[in-house]
Amino acid sequence: MTSPPIISGGWLLFVGSGLVGLVIGSFLNVVIYRLPRMLEAQWRRDCAEVNEGEPIAAVPPYNLAVPGSACPGCGRAIRPWENIPILSYIALRARCRGCGMRISPRYPLVELFSGLLAILFAWRFGPTPALAGALLLGWTLLAATGIDLEHLLLPDALTLPLLWLGLVFNLADIYVPLRDAVIGALAGYLSLWAVFHLFRLATGKEGLGRGDFKLLAALGAWMGWRMLPLIVLAAAVIGVILGGGWLLYHRHGRERPIPFGPFLAAAGVLALVAGPLIEQAYLGWIRVG
Repeated sequence: MTSPPIISGGWLLFVGSGLVGLVIGSFLNVVIYRLPRMLEAQWRRDCAEVNEGEPIAAVPPYNLAVPGSACPGCGRAIRPWENIPILSYIALRARCRGCGMRISPRYPLVELFSGLLAILFAWRFGPTPALAGALLLGWTLLAATGIDLEHLLLPDALTLPLLWLGLVFNLADIYVPLRDAVIGALAGYLSLWAVFHLFRLATGKEGLGRGDFKLLAALGAWMGWRMLPLIVLAAAVIGVILGGGWLLYHRHGRERPIPFGPFLAAAGVLALVAGPLIEQAYLGWIRVG
């Protein structure tokens, strides 16, 4: 992965990126809430088709666009002025105006992180094609993180397009040469695939989800095979630190699975922003040592 200098695009770029990120964050909340339900509905339709004679219930359209946003408790439609990123959450005091149901803090957090990611990438890449790709990658990772935390699921509808997008961007060597991207995708998938099967042979249990294979393959497609050791190591360290907090907060037993996708996503953002600098610092330390 190349190491372009960190570029400043001026305060207009930062402010504009942050505002766009907040708006996109609002949409990502829709994706996090609706995509798993859309997939479940599709799975039910598929099962009904396989079981011939089983009636398929007619349901109204439900996708990322329709119906409009509404309170899941009382069904009250959310007005446009109640859907302003972060500000509406504060103004409503984290409760539905209709029924008083508490609004999850996940909504403003996703919006905040979406805006911060946009500012971070604007600072790192400046007004370049690399910024456009980084935003697509970061926002998709944020949506995947939200879904994995709530449902222990990394949907193919997110991971597979992310993999192909990484290869497409690297057709022009925007992040790494295409050869490195292809090897990164293969190595990312096969490395966790091997760990999965070795762990299952040793313990009889599944220690990873198959979505994790695809997510690491996607990160390899974006950043190349050389970044994979850093991503896996960083994900493991983040997992050890935050996983303990997750267990304490939710009071899970040891048998309760902890999603690994969010740790991979965080490590992927770290590698995208600072990976080349970390690699150069490490190589310099090795030479001095």
